[in-house]
Amino acid sequence: MKTLKATLEDEDDPRVLLIALRHLAQAQGIAKVTKPAGIERESLYRALSIHGNPRLSTLVAVTKAIGLRLTVEAAQ
Repeated sequence: MKTLKATLEDEDDPRVLLIALRHLAQAQGIAKVTKPAGIERESLYRALSIHGNPRLSTLVAVTKAIGLRLTVEAAQ
């Protein structure tokens, strides 16, 4: 299975991140993610859908709740 980082590097579509985060949140249990992230369940599903357009603060809160951190690095 590809890592999340490898998937993002291979894809130009930003929706890949949203769907990957949704799968990770579901794997950990949505309730275990929504509470520490401070996001309602329906809002999380909407934000991490194919048509989602979450705020950066939402992405940071979700990644933190699932034990990840968003980082930026220089393109090669």
